[in-house]
Amino acid sequence: MNKSVTTDLQNTICDVPGIKVGHVQNHEARTGCTVILPDMPVVAGVDVRGLAPGTRELDLLDPVRQVEHIHAIVLTGGSAFGLDAACGVVKFLEEQGIGYDTGVARVPIVPAAVIYDLAVGSPDIRPDLQMGYLAASNASLKNGDIGLVGAGTGATVGKFAGQRFAMNGGIGTCSVLIDETIVIGALVVVNSLGNIINPETGKTIAGARNPNTRHFIDPISFLKAPNNFSFAQFTNTTLAVVATNAQLSKADAKKLAQMATSGITTTTLPAHTPFDGDVVFAISTGENPAVDLIRLGSLAAQLVSHAIIQAVNCSNPAE
Repeated sequence: MNKSVTTDLQNTICDVPGIKVGHVQNHEARTGCTVILPDMPVVAGVDVRGLAPGTRELDLLDPVRQVEHIHAIVLTGGSAFGLDAACGVVKFLEEQGIGYDTGVARVPIVPAAVIYDLAVGSPDIRPDLQMGYLAASNASLKNGDIGLVGAGTGATVGKFAGQRFAMNGGIGTCSVLIDETIVIGALVVVNSLGNIINPETGKTIAGARNPNTRHFIDPISFLKAPNNFSFAQFTNTTLAVVATNAQLSKADAKKLAQMATSGITTTTLPAHTPFDGDVVFAISTGENPAVDLIRLGSLAAQLVSHAIIQAVNCSNPAE
C-alpha cells in the first residue's frame, strides 16, 4: 500500500521521507563537504560522465555487485584530498551501529565524489575526517541550505576562459511530489567548466564574463577562435544526488542516475567535457511501489536543471 506524504514540502531533497542533509564549510578557505544521510539503508546507482572524476566506493553500486544498499553519500571539495571526509562519515555511522554486516563488524558503505576547489581558496585546507564527522552529526531532515555552503563553498562556473573570468557555483536543491505519494528530490553541487544557461529562456545566467564589459563570454565563439585554450585541467565537476521514495532495483537506480544527468546537459554549455568530472547518484528508500522510470527519470532531470539554476542564482546576487 502506498504511503501518502503528509508533511509540508520545502522544495528540497529532504522532502523525500527519511533523507537528511548535513553541510560543513570553511568560508575563509572556501571549501567544505555535504553528507546525504538516509535514516535507513538505501538502494543506489551512479552515472559517471566526466573523464576525471575523484570518487570512492563507486564500484559497489554496479548492479552486479553483491552489496545491495549504502548508508550515506559524501560530496566534498578538496579534490582527491577531500575524500578523507568520507572516513569521518564512516566513523559516525560505525558509532551508531550502522553498516553492512560482515559477521564480525558492521562496515558502513559510503560512496563519495569530489570537486576541485583548490584554486579558489586555500589549497592547504581541505575537508577531512573531522569535517565529515561533523557534517554527518549535523545532518537534518529540514536542511534546505543553498548557495555557497558545504561542498559548494568553493564551487565556480564558466572556467573555459580561465579562473579569473569565472563566477560562483554552489549548491541547489529542489523536489517534486507526484500521485500524492511519490517524492523525487535533487541536490546539486555546480562547479562546471561551462556557462550556466536557463533552458526556458536560452539566456546565460552565470559563467565566464568579460571583466570590463561584464558581458558573458560565449563559449562556442571562444572555442572557434585560435589559441584561446586556457582550461585548467581537472578543475571542474558537477555532482548531483537524486533521491526518491519509489521502490527501485540497483539497475533501476543506475538508469535513473543516467536520465537525471540530462539536467546537466540542458543547463551547462559545454557539458561533460574532458575537463569535467561529472557524477550523478540516484538513491531509493523503497517505501512506495515503483513507478514508470520514464516518468521518474524525466522529472529527475528537470529537478537537476532547476537545482543548478537555483545554485548560481543564490551564489551570485544581482549587482
